[in-house]
Amino acid sequence: MDKFVVRGGNPLLGTIKVSGAKNSALPCMAAAILTEDEVILENIPQVQDIETERKLLASMGAEVELGYGRAQHRTRIKCGVLSDPVAKYEIVKTMRASSLVLGPLIARTGIARVAMPGGCAIGGRPIDLHIKGLEAMGATITQEHGYLEARTDRLKGAHIVFDKITVTGTEDLLMAACLADGETLFENCAREPEVTDLAAMLTAMGARIEGAGTGTIRVQGVTRLHGARHKINPDRIEAGTFLIAGAITGGDLNVDCLNPQHLGSVLSKLERCGVKLDIGKDHIRVRSEGSQSGHLKPVDITTEEYPGFPTDMQAQFMALLTQCDGTSSVTENIFENRFMHVSELNRMGANIAVNGRTATVRGGAPLQSAAVMCSDLRASAALVLAALVADGESILDRVYHMDRGYERLEEKLRGVGAQIRRMGEVFGKR
Repeated sequence: MDKFVVRGGNPLLGTIKVSGAKNSALPCMAAAILTEDEVILENIPQVQDIETERKLLASMGAEVELGYGRAQHRTRIKCGVLSDPVAKYEIVKTMRASSLVLGPLIARTGIARVAMPGGCAIGGRPIDLHIKGLEAMGATITQEHGYLEARTDRLKGAHIVFDKITVTGTEDLLMAACLADGETLFENCAREPEVTDLAAMLTAMGARIEGAGTGTIRVQGVTRLHGARHKINPDRIEAGTFLIAGAITGGDLNVDCLNPQHLGSVLSKLERCGVKLDIGKDHIRVRSEGSQSGHLKPVDITTEEYPGFPTDMQAQFMALLTQCDGTSSVTENIFENRFMHVSELNRMGANIAVNGRTATVRGGAPLQSAAVMCSDLRASAALVLAALVADGESILDRVYHMDRGYERLEEKLRGVGAQIRRMGEVFGKR
């Protein structure tokens, strides 16, 4: 099992590039199910969840070519014949996004059999909102032996009000509605950039969608979608992680190939911490004196649906708060089990106490190297950030979580001065 070895103390200097967004790429790959034609996706990140999605589509009969290097992270998908419309448990057990194929499969083939999703154990992500919406559109859904089975002659437009804001639920039903008979009106939709990115791709395929990026989306169903070429958004969570890496290490780091408009709440909190940001059209320069006495100020964080502070940035920002001069609070409103990184940060010398959904961070104490365990994707990133400023050499176990969502993280960080390697490598070599 891979480990990271991180030696703290180096400020990050130079330019680091952001990859495409995993959470945009996965639904866009699923959307290729909706057409027999070839779909070309650009700026696809080279991460494990993308490889899992490739295996999933291929197992259904699709032709999927993942291209990196000279192919500039370009993926070609052709779902000409879907001979086996089943999302098998053996493939999707490590990935929450498996539910994203439910809607497009039943819309395209009239039948879908999808294993209940797996992935990070950060809390419940109920699929009942997907089921409720598809049933409102005329599908019959049963559940047995860990699988959902959905059937319909053809989906019909409906008026669907989400009981709670759900990103994957919005995406899944949005895809289904594109081939439904008539108009579908969605209310209380997720407004995340990933939803807008998916809608842009579907529109390029011939879908008729209005209101993506707002709480109300209207879809006029069509009988057929065609192929398209679409470039995936930059990963706002990876971008935010790198911005914090520059801030926490007292570096001077240019984070390139991002969209600042997707990072409003994160940028606001960084500036309140005393971090200097120079914001360009597609890059941000972050300058900080790190944890030197009084230079980082405490701030309170509350996670919310977009455009609020993202739950996927909570763990990383908590690592930064351990280095702020004062007491901060972090309230987690999205997932009930997303403080698993707290005990590991405390092992490194942090002073964090959890009471229900709120963590109190008493910052200012130097972090110390330690052997720590990665529990999920974003917790892993938080521990890397903490290790970058800890005194000595830390060992991070179970970094396979990191590989699900960050492309070549250790190589990117080494390129700007971090001392980080996978167990068995030598510092300075890639």
